[in-house]
Amino acid sequence: MTKKHIFITGAASGIGRATAHRFAEEGWFILAADKNQKGLEQLHRSLKSDACAIYDLDVTDKEAFDLVMQAVGSQTNGKLDIMFNNAGIGITGFFEDIPYEETRRMIDVNVVGVVNGIYAAIPLLKATPNSLCFSTSSSAATYGAPSLAVYAATKYAVKGLTEALAVELNRFGIRVADMLPGLIDTPILYAKRYIDGKLQDDKNRTVGVNLPSDGPFRLIDPSEVAEVVWRAYEDNRVHWYVPPEIEDIDRAKTLDVEGERDQRIEQENPLLNS
Repeated sequence: MTKKHIFITGAASGIGRATAHRFAEEGWFILAADKNQKGLEQLHRSLKSDACAIYDLDVTDKEAFDLVMQAVGSQTNGKLDIMFNNAGIGITGFFEDIPYEETRRMIDVNVVGVVNGIYAAIPLLKATPNSLCFSTSSSAATYGAPSLAVYAATKYAVKGLTEALAVELNRFGIRVADMLPGLIDTPILYAKRYIDGKLQDDKNRTVGVNLPSDGPFRLIDPSEVAEVVWRAYEDNRVHWYVPPEIEDIDRAKTLDVEGERDQRIEQENPLLNS
């Protein structure tokens, strides 16, 4: 077994798809999982036939996740170099306007899905030198934005889990890190939107409508994020901010006592003007 292996959830589009292509360019074998079977098949066709395997997977189903990871282990001789918990969904609207079932689904995919993935992958990661457990958090985990309250909470959870497991799993030689992307040009920008308790049936962008050309809230191509995932395998940093300016906002929370941070976010953040 000479090839390295990366398992990617949410691989059918956006960050996951771009990451699959980035690692395939480096000769890695791609283990791609998603509920979007059509997108997975397109990904498989776009990569070399001997460079990718696809899995129809609902990350909220722990039993299904465990079975998929068992199949992965059979294919990789019980090893896994990177577990990339990337699958996530976003739903926008004031807290009370979003139906409870939708809120719970967001929690299940964004938090429970990550937990399921880590549980399933630990045996393979433990058996692999220099393995990395990597997850997609969000710039929403640096500040709570109106209309994204629960989404932000799920990403704060991923960030906190990452920090704790970076210490815990070090005893097995497993590195743990996450990524906090800003506004990435992916389908999540067209998240479901609820107004006055009603789902809006338009197909327009619901997140980041008015974007600046530069700064932390500029629109980022998924390929730029995929490059960060690649760099994370070679570095021991716990949190990766995309773009790097997002880190300034995260740091400012603990340093700013005069309200300048909140004023800056109100002025610059396109989420508040969507």
